[in-house]
Amino acid sequence: MTILVSIITPSYNQAVYLEQTILSVLNQDYPRIEYILVDGASTDGSLEIIKKYKDKFAWWVSEKDHGQADAINKGFAHATGEIVAWLNSDDYYLGGTVSAAIKTFEENPDVVLVYGNMLAVDEHGKTFNALHYKPLTLEDLLCFQIVGQPAVFMRRSALQKTNGLDLNFHFLLDHFLWIQIARHGKILHVNQTWAAARYHAEAKNRAKAAEFGREAFRILESVKQDENLAPILSKVNRRAYASAHRVDSRYLLDGGLPAKAVSAWMRALVIHPPTALARLNIFISAVLNMLGLEKIREAVLRTRESRYKS
Repeated sequence: MTILVSIITPSYNQAVYLEQTILSVLNQDYPRIEYILVDGASTDGSLEIIKKYKDKFAWWVSEKDHGQADAINKGFAHATGEIVAWLNSDDYYLGGTVSAAIKTFEENPDVVLVYGNMLAVDEHGKTFNALHYKPLTLEDLLCFQIVGQPAVFMRRSALQKTNGLDLNFHFLLDHFLWIQIARHGKILHVNQTWAAARYHAEAKNRAKAAEFGREAFRILESVKQDENLAPILSKVNRRAYASAHRVDSRYLLDGGLPAKAVSAWMRALVIHPPTALARLNIFISAVLNMLGLEKIREAVLRTRESRYKS
């Protein structure tokens, strides 16, 4: 029997992008998709779009919630598919994505999470970056090697061994979940482009960029309290903490705080030089920003840089 896939879209006041998101799921060529939409009582016309496609949803609701994690967890609770993913209401899948993900799971029964590559697009849908990831391990995830959330699919059996998304996280909530899932099996990269993540003024990656770094350190503190994950973290402790500072630097730069970005990058350099130097472009970009050389700064930043969006 063809595997059932559950896809969840959390939505709140993204009417301008929502229909494209919905259609990118409905137009997939895969025959068994259980589509779930969880709206947080939007007031911008989203509800009219949702009702337009209501017969296509396995379940949907529009009600106040406690944020993105709460909305997605509601979707998880209603999901019955063997494979689960979520797609935010301003992102979209490319054609053939679901079929490719399922084929990967079928060929790799020991894999609990798969991820493809991702495009970064602006508010008009214009691609400004192509994000090509690499094969990662649990240790890499603990060192904040980030993958693009819209291009991730996971086995529900592994998801059910976790507590779902932690409501105390708002920016790196997906990455924390990948860490918990990766404890239960292998993760696998597929070198295909599966999704597009939209970067716009209201997106968290732009609007609250400086908050990402704080959550990186909170993730490490949570991992240290986990008897199963703590021994793994201890093997890469310096690299992990340097990586957290590097994440902080990257998003402080996005948040328009280049001086603080330089300080965070320097802390990474002191803790584990290879980790900091692997993203020397962050440091150079922050300095150029401080000097007012914006165009050069953008060119440098996109060199060897994988932008991340949650």
